[in-house]
Amino acid sequence: MTAPNEMRLLPWTGPEDKPCYLSTDDPGGYISRLADNVEAIQLGAAAELLKEALETLDDRDTNQNDLRRLGHDLTGALRDLLRVASSRGHLLAANDPRRI
Repeated sequence: MTAPNEMRLLPWTGPEDKPCYLSTDDPGGYISRLADNVEAIQLGAAAELLKEALETLDDRDTNQNDLRRLGHDLTGALRDLLRVASSRGHLLAANDPRRI
């Protein structure tokens, strides 16, 4: 999955919320597969959260606490999705045959 000498941004953070990276040329390795699975879970959770958000925002009786929780959940999902997009975008650029 990673090009030689390229590191993959993993879909989780380490201590002090610092990014975690994987250096491997084996896309089938345990950590690579784990990261793929975590990314899939994050994408699925974000899709479900989007459905929930649309329903919640359409409900005129939604209270402030529900909206605050929704905003918090959406912020977390967006953070996760941006990390996935950044990682995948970096991988696409690293594997671009036009790249010199």
